[in-house]
Order: sequence, then C-alpha cells, then structure tokens
Amino acid sequence: MPEPPVLLLGIDTCGPAGSVALARLAAGSVELLRETQLAGRTYSATLVAAVGKLLDDAGMRVADLGAIIVVNGPGSFTGVRVGLSAAKGLAEGARIPVAAVSRLEVLSWKAGVEASALDAHRGELFVRVAGYSHAPKELLADKVELAALDPAPQRIAVCDESAASLAGAAWPDVEIVQTAPPTAAEALRLCAPRVVAGEFADLALLDGHYLRRSDAEIFGNPAAPDRQRP
Repeated sequence: MPEPPVLLLGIDTCGPAGSVALARLAAGSVELLRETQLAGRTYSATLVAAVGKLLDDAGMRVADLGAIIVVNGPGSFTGVRVGLSAAKGLAEGARIPVAAVSRLEVLSWKAGVEASALDAHRGELFVRVAGYSHAPKELLADKVELAALDPAPQRIAVCDESAASLAGAAWPDVEIVQTAPPTAAEALRLCAPRVVAGEFADLALLDGHYLRRSDAEIFGNPAAPDRQRP
C-alpha cells in the first residue's frame, strides 16, 4: 500500500523578507497548499501567528504536521534565531521531526547552479562553492578571500544586486545567475527526499548556520575574530 501523505511546514526567516509554507508530501511529490510572505524585521511578532493562520486556513493543527523544514541560515542573526526557536517550540511540543537546510543550498537548488552567494554586508558574501575534492562548502569571505578561492566558480546564483556586484568584482569571468530570493516552499521541495529518507536533525544539537557571530559578540570583544570558518 502507498504511504499516507505527510503534511510539511516550511519556515524561512533568514533574509530581508521571509515566508512560511504548508505542503503535502505524497509518493515523493510535493503539493504546495499555502504560502505566506513575512515582512522583514517583524518575524518575532508575526511568525507564530502566520503559522497558526496557515494551519487554520488549511483546516489543520500542529499535531497534523509530519515534519518541519527550517532554513537555519546564513542571514540575519535575529531572523535565524526566531525561525529556529519557532521550529523547535512546535516540534518539541508535538514531537515533530525537523530538518534544517542552508539558505545558500536552497538558492543553489532553485537556480540550478552549484555555487551561490548572499550579501553578508560589510563588503562580504556568504558563499557556497563547489568543484573541490570534497562536498560543497559554505563560508564568509570578502573580495580578497573570494579572489583567492581555487578553483573559482564558473557560474554563481545570487538574489540581490550587492551579492552580484561583489561576486563579479572578485571573479570577473564568472557568470552571474540572478534569481528571486529563495522561499520556504522551495526549501520544502528541496528537502522532501530527506523527509522520505528520515534525515532529521537532533533538536538538542540544532543551531543556526550563522557563518558569523552576532554583532553583540563581535563588538563586545574587539579582539575576537570576526568569522567562524567551517
């Protein structure tokens, strides 16, 4: 007999704008039921209510969820924390498994390009690079560090002009693949095979994929390094 459909909730609050999405996974196929956009800088006040409305409009409850997909960074420190806190709170109360995914990975998947970049401000990029002898890696880098990467990407996905400008300056020969910002619905589609395979995070260990410490940590200790390297 075929497996029953699984109700999925997606949460992405890492970027300047965010989203939550509800989908049904059946026979490996994802059917998007609803998606709601969230205005930036309002996540702490609007996220939980948006999830509640999403479920109410679909006639569902938190207990009906089969899995939660949360985009855990990189991006806004506060946004990442809010999204993770909401996902953990929902999951722990109802014993729902959680899968976490990088926003860079979702952007790469959406654009069909192995490398991707997001504006990290301060003249830096969050970047995902491939073509090495190991799996794709993600890091925070400025123009000099980007130019030193070997091999340099041939194509790179971006969703903002700042990232496109900095990537183009670091790699003059790179092909910039511009696309709209990734959404929670796209995170659901990307992670559907992981849900089927039972590849979930340990909630006790799940944390933000920051690639950089918070401003409070950075400016509270000027002698501390400004980056964490994977």
